Amino acid sequence: MPGIASAATSIVLAHIAARTTTIRVGAGGIMLPNHAPYVIAEQFGTLARLFPGRIDLGLGRAPGTDQLTLRALRRLPEAAETFPQDVLELQAFLAPASPGQRTQAVPAAGTKVPLWILGSSHFGAMLAAELGLPYAFASHFAPELLIPALRLYRDRFKPSEQLERPYAMVGVNIIAAETDQAAKRLATTQQMSFTNIFRGARGLSQPPIDDIETYWSPLEKAQAMRMLARSIVGSRDTVRAGIEALVAETTADELIVVSDVYDHAARLRSFELVAQVADAGRSHDGALTRTQGLVTRAVRVEGGGGDPPRPQSPRRRQDQARRRE
Repeated sequence: MPGIASAATSIVLAHIAARTTTIRVGAGGIMLPNHAPYVIAEQFGTLARLFPGRIDLGLGRAPGTDQLTLRALRRLPEAAETFPQDVLELQAFLAPASPGQRTQAVPAAGTKVPLWILGSSHFGAMLAAELGLPYAFASHFAPELLIPALRLYRDRFKPSEQLERPYAMVGVNIIAAETDQAAKRLATTQQMSFTNIFRGARGLSQPPIDDIETYWSPLEKAQAMRMLARSIVGSRDTVRAGIEALVAETTADELIVVSDVYDHAARLRSFELVAQVADAGRSHDGALTRTQGLVTRAVRVEGGGGDPPRPQSPRRRQDQARRRE
């Protein structure tokens, strides 16, 4: 996809991890039907050896591509049907090798890279609950099933070696600027991108425009805004109110934040404002409010073992590479 930094995920993660020291770095996520579980185990096991305790692996079921690309990948469309089995196989390759185990993913065995299930429907919620894995919902583009999926995941969750209780991450578009008006203008870049999806004209991000109504038709507007219904766009105060409302409604443990802003400096500023919101609510005794207890992971979308760690401070886990293959 030209508009998403999605190619060679493990290489991108190595680049990010090598230039940082404390943040966790994860794939959000690898579309497993496009790959052999053994190969993904090798790649992420290697990352885990190079950067111990800092690597996460999110897994998605959708092929995320067209039939011609699937053919180039030497994968079949029905590969998605074995996604649950592939997750278990991958998990086994990341676990300590059993005595006499003939096939091992070197150096992955024993790394126990934490797995996440990513989803935009009930299927992912049920699978994450059955396997006792953390669950991330893609409400940044599929908001309608967010609440039912989270409820289903929590109701059906079964404790596992990796996770004792449900742990949920919610995807959300957040575009922040100094004023509501400035943020709304920046958001036209993403609105145009979603409009172009319905036009069959995916491409690089476009500069923001003053009046989005001149770009889309009423039908395109309705389609795009339905997918962007959970977006939070505005000033620091507007973003704070939006995050607090979202967390109150979903009781999310983490947010995965997309800030699809054309200008690089404005995108960084958007993330800075989101970070300030996350850091702003410390009480005098040092306790964290519900919002500040969140971990927020920033997904950079451009034009070109054990429980997931609980935050000891409102420090951000940024620069999470996203794969939409």
